[in-house]
Amino acid sequence: MSIPAAPGRPIAAVLAVVIRDGRALLVRRANTPDAGLWGFPGGKIEPGEPILVAAERELHEETGVQARARGVITALDAFEAGAPRRHFVLIAVECHWQAGIPVAADDALDAGWFTLAEMETMALSRDVLALARRAGG
Repeated sequence: MSIPAAPGRPIAAVLAVVIRDGRALLVRRANTPDAGLWGFPGGKIEPGEPILVAAERELHEETGVQARARGVITALDAFEAGAPRRHFVLIAVECHWQAGIPVAADDALDAGWFTLAEMETMALSRDVLALARRAGG
């Protein structure tokens, strides 16, 4: 099945995938796409900003947590509902926790550490559970 193309250019964004002691750091999104759902911290890449730097910055802005970005895990497509429909290319980046206790900030409503078992009962953004499993959560 083919997904219709969204108007305009795709928007590049990062997801900071932080797994610590078998728990994934998630935020509950305040904005589209996926407002109200739990997912990895992240956001748009600024012009000229390297992917790994963007992941570290977005993680810190949304949660106050500092981490070292190690590399790209995968890339995912996300299409915003409604019209006009925007297309996001989400680049999942493996990040290793360095310091900080997660506190919801920026465009996050809540933040915390969750096991895979807990995540199975949560309202998650698409592919979050599979990505957490892949990253070793």
